[in-house]
Parts: sequence; structure tokens; C-alpha cells
Amino acid sequence: MPGNLSIQPRSGPGGGVASAAMEQRHLGRSGLLVSRLGLGTLGWGREVDADEAKTILAAFVDAGGSLVDTAAGYGDGESERTIGALLAEGLVTRDELVLATKAGVARRGAERQVDASRRTLLATLDASLDRLRTDHVDLWLVHRWSPLTPLDETLSALDHAVGSGRVRYAGVADFTGWQSARAATWQAAVPGRTVLVAVGAEYSLVNRNADRELLPACVDLGLGLLAWSPLGRGVLTGKYRHGTPSDSRAASPQYEAFVSRYLDNRPRRIVDAVATAADGLGVSPVGVALAWVRDRPGVAAPIVGVRTASQLAAALASEDVTIPDEIRAALDDVSEPPD
Repeated sequence: MPGNLSIQPRSGPGGGVASAAMEQRHLGRSGLLVSRLGLGTLGWGREVDADEAKTILAAFVDAGGSLVDTAAGYGDGESERTIGALLAEGLVTRDELVLATKAGVARRGAERQVDASRRTLLATLDASLDRLRTDHVDLWLVHRWSPLTPLDETLSALDHAVGSGRVRYAGVADFTGWQSARAATWQAAVPGRTVLVAVGAEYSLVNRNADRELLPACVDLGLGLLAWSPLGRGVLTGKYRHGTPSDSRAASPQYEAFVSRYLDNRPRRIVDAVATAADGLGVSPVGVALAWVRDRPGVAAPIVGVRTASQLAAALASEDVTIPDEIRAALDDVSEPPD
């Protein structure tokens, strides 16, 4: 991976300047620079109202953050609408952001449907640009693999989008290792096709499935991994060590099943190890968990979805965390995926 760069943070609305610049990384083998911490916006427009989103985005950019991740399917477009409104308001300028969105997943009533046809992808892109109030996105990802659509048809939509100027770089999300390798190889096989630069996937100390195939494929093919849920769906913050807080996602019927898979014995041992490491380093468990993901080979950036400014502040503090080799080895050992 090309060397990391450092930028100076901008002055905030109140004139304040963050104490340290956030490092920027090349996304895969591309020339696109992204902040090594990304801001996830899954709940924007629903769990996160416009005022809180405004505070979060301003603080993120003030700290030198640039990568903002959304999707057409997040809240039926509400996340994109919220970001678009903040851009129109002038809270941040368009060129301060590396704006990433996704297409191919939509809700039809209570059901989630995957449609990676060229027709749907391109129509979804146009709708995303309208909601985001911009003429282009910096990174566009196919949100899911679809066995119902020929892969070459799906990928041709990326070629068209880049060729039309509506998209600058392209990738895929939640593809397996072999699916990502097949897509990247297909695109690289013929000059003029859009080379893939990124893969989005869940990755954390409690979910290291990407280590088996996906991360090796990313390293070999020059794809930057954008790791979503790097805090293990909130478990690695330590908030569930002594029960389930009433205001947590695990206490919500909507998210209980989403979180509960990481509340059994193996994740508990990992959470305890993270807490021990954090105590020894004098930092928070959030800082340890994010720094571990951030510095894994092949990872471009962890994508952190925060609901409050205080959660963002905890995530931003990870920028100053360096995990010593012996502690990293211990975390690697306790989190080693089962066979």
C-alpha cells in the first residue's frame, strides 16, 4: 500500500481546529486518498436527526476526516437526503468529502430485495445523485452479489457510470473472496473497463471471516477493504460486559438479533482482552478495537457508524492509538477465528 499522508484539518464553524490531522490513505492501488477512519451514516434521517448529523459531520471534517459512507438503501434514501441537505447548507464543501454510496439493495415493504441489473443500478445512481445534491460520487459500490444477474451486466453499469462522469471510482460490497476476485479480474481483463478499487465488508476482532479469503484477495488484487461494523456491532465498546443497557441497540427488538450473535462466550473473551489492553495503554476499548482493524494489511479504513457527537469523539481518539506488537499478538491470538 502506498505510504500514508497527513493533511491539516480545517477550521470549524466556531473557529476551532482539531489537535491532530487525520492520516489519509490511498484506496487500494488507486490514486484516491481517503481518511483512514470513515464515517458511516446508516441511521441518518432516522436514528440520527438533522441537527445531530450536522454536529457529527462538522466535527468529523474538522478532525481531517473525508470518507463519508452511505447507500441508496439506508432508510429508503433518508441518509443520502440528510447528507445532501448538509451539503446544500454549506456546512462542508463538496471537495472536502470523499463521498461513497451503494446501489443494488432496496426495501419492498418488510423485505429486502437485491437487484444488480444494469437498469436498476443506473436508475438508483441517478436517484442517489439527486438526493445527495451533487453531480457525482467519488466511490460507487455494488451493494450485493446477485446470482440472478450476469456479472458482466452488473459490472457494465460501473463502466457506464464512470464513463459518464457521475462516478469517479468503483467497487463492490459484501461480496465473498471469490466473488470479489472474479469481479476485479473481469474488470482488469480488458483495457478501458473500470478497475475496481474497494470492497466493503464486515470486519472486526469478533468477526474475522474476511481473513480467510477476502483480505488476501484484496491485498493481491489491490482492493482497499472498507470495514463496516469495526466495533463488532457495538459489542467491542464494552457496554454489554455487565448487561444490556436500556438505550442500546441490543435492547431494541429491531436490532436485538443483529447484536446478540456477538454476546456469547467467544466474543466475551475478546471483549475482556480488548478492555485489558485498553487499561494497559490508558486508552478506551473503542480506540483499541478501531486501531486493530485500521492497521490490518489490506484495510483502507474502518467505517464507524455513530449516533452522537460523543461517540464520534471516542472514535476520533483512535487516531492517536498505536498498539504495541506484543499486545497486537495477544489480540490476534484471542480473536483467531475457529476452524
